[in-house]
Amino acid sequence: MKTLVISQREVPALLPMGACIDLMAETLRTTSRGDAVLPLREMVWLPDRSGLLGLMPGYLGSPRALGLKVVSVMPGNHGTEYDSHQGVVILFEVTHGSLLAVIDATSITAIRTAAVSGAATRLLAREDARDLAILGSGVQARTHLEAMAAVRPLRRIRVWSRDPSRARAFAERASRNSTCPVEPVADARAAVLGADLICTTTASREPVLEGDWIAPGAHVNAVGACFAACRELDTRAVVRSRLYVDRRESALHEAGDFLIPRAEGAIGEDHIVGEIGEALLGSIPGRRSPDEITLFKSLGIAVEDLAAAHHIYRTALERGAGTAIELGGQRDPGC
Repeated sequence: MKTLVISQREVPALLPMGACIDLMAETLRTTSRGDAVLPLREMVWLPDRSGLLGLMPGYLGSPRALGLKVVSVMPGNHGTEYDSHQGVVILFEVTHGSLLAVIDATSITAIRTAAVSGAATRLLAREDARDLAILGSGVQARTHLEAMAAVRPLRRIRVWSRDPSRARAFAERASRNSTCPVEPVADARAAVLGADLICTTTASREPVLEGDWIAPGAHVNAVGACFAACRELDTRAVVRSRLYVDRRESALHEAGDFLIPRAEGAIGEDHIVGEIGEALLGSIPGRRSPDEITLFKSLGIAVEDLAAAHHIYRTALERGAGTAIELGGQRDPGC
């Protein structure tokens, strides 16, 4: 059997942001309908807790996709030549279980994470939202800028990083491809004040966004913290917001931005309004007024990777992209 290997360089052309936003919206709807199998992710930590290997298996009913993302998470890579998330998405054919594709996970994760935030922003942000603040200056900052620009016509963009030189470098690069200049800002509060779109994309374990900074009517995408003991938002920010998640079960086990305020007694489990997929289906309300603050807490779920991998695989077949290799899968006639 032929298996298609698709490299990091090939993925962006096969998974453009606009198409991925639509694909992620449909994937979230499918998940909230119950047409998916999603075990909680498994994590194998290094003994010194400096990094881990994450295993994210799943099944998606539409498009039918079965597979697994295997990714190393090395927070110490931030600011180096190495990405903090590296690995592959492995896609199987559903009927016979044949191995269809092995696809770079770094590029899939970069695009699909921002695309999910794009779908959430398109649904929850005010129609007149134009002022974007990005906290962080890495890969997710870059792709979130692309996703936000795809769903709202931006007129102001500010970026903050704990390393001012990284914020300046990000702003310089991003300004070349943006319809408006990207401003590096000296502190997080200055970046956020007055913004009606906020994306937190940091590797911080402690809050970088305080609730008192957030303007009425803003929409927040919180994507950087993905463990129960880590958060990017302080308790006040979560209390002030109507909270949506990608998957309720995952949030109840892994989202420090929710779990820490709950442990403090500031909120209860009912503070989660619901899943973005439920809001996209219309079974729960989205934004109710121009002044309320909406918050999407993104953890990332395996079906997002599988839907992206399925799209990449099909497009690669149409365009003759990728490298086909023989990895077996058919019974040897001599056995």
